[in-house]
Amino acid sequence: MNQIDLSHSTFDNKPKFKLGVVVNPFAGIGGALALKGSDGAEIREKALAMGAEKKANEKMAKALSILEALSGQFTVVTASGDMGESVCESLGISYEVIYTPDTAQTEGEDSERAAKAMVDANVDLLLFAGGDGTARNICSVVGTMVPVLGVPAGCKIHSGVYCVSPSAAGQVVSQMIAGELVSEMDAEVRDIDENAFREGKVIAKHYGEMRVPAELTYVQAVKMGGKEDEALVLDDIAAYVSEIMDDEPETYFVMGSGSTVGAVMEFLGLDNTLLGVDVVKQGELIASDVTASELIALTQDKPTKVILTVIGGQGHILGRGNQQLSPAFIRQIGKQNMLVVATKQKLQALNGKPLRLDSSDAVLDTELAGAFTVITGYKDKVLCQAV
Repeated sequence: MNQIDLSHSTFDNKPKFKLGVVVNPFAGIGGALALKGSDGAEIREKALAMGAEKKANEKMAKALSILEALSGQFTVVTASGDMGESVCESLGISYEVIYTPDTAQTEGEDSERAAKAMVDANVDLLLFAGGDGTARNICSVVGTMVPVLGVPAGCKIHSGVYCVSPSAAGQVVSQMIAGELVSEMDAEVRDIDENAFREGKVIAKHYGEMRVPAELTYVQAVKMGGKEDEALVLDDIAAYVSEIMDDEPETYFVMGSGSTVGAVMEFLGLDNTLLGVDVVKQGELIASDVTASELIALTQDKPTKVILTVIGGQGHILGRGNQQLSPAFIRQIGKQNMLVVATKQKLQALNGKPLRLDSSDAVLDTELAGAFTVITGYKDKVLCQAV
């Protein structure tokens, strides 16, 4: 698989990558004993009474050990004891405990509470060890708010959020920490009914999707022709944004300035203010070239997303040509509603520099810093760091 190494660039004030680590210490304990899962306190107690070994921390250790060469480039937040603290301590990784379970035998609720603490801590990636039950717990809290990656440690691994091995998970995380562009995909969370499974029936159910970093699969498409066909890629981006709009008819879409956003407006057949900000709803242009105050008034208490692009050569997504997107407006909609669009050529032309935030509010810029999803084609996305 082709890769483009963008890890050797330097830039000022680069924040450390914040990695969340959560371990379900009881994941997989029923596997070797043919208990076909480890969901539920009764099964865990039975497995432990039969001499089951807890292997989840050992598998997380294999993933985290890959990061040894990147020491000093990332920080870790985790849960206490065997939910993450012990494995970090055993590897000599500096960490901060941000969640402590009430009892030694943790339950699914503890995975959920730990994951919620990670989201609140604004981690760049949540790395968790477990099985499909753990993935369900994490998904119920995290959804698509932050990227996640699973270290396979359970009896059941039907979900698409897991890497093929603990070491593979560590490798993907190391790419992110090193500053390489890493593709993002939506991965399915599935789990089977363990009681039915023990009776010989496989009944799997879909529980949602989470954002997962993947290897640089998009590079192959770029290299086949030497470079992207810019017009075709812009059409792909526009088609995907149009589909998002169709799926959210009640949402106000604020179209930031720039030629890439202009290509989306052209695809929609709408007039565009190239150096201004327009507002679209249900495929119709409802406001053109709005001011900062007009924008806040128009979208107050309404579902709103903003479409931004990357300034070529500089990497700015805020503060260059879109000052109408004031700090008050960005706080009003939240980071999760900021959709960034750019071609891969434009991102590669940054030569490893991060995306730039210059909202004129230093506190807000710090709050927004970290991983951003960038739409680079039709259902094609990459993860980029922003500072």
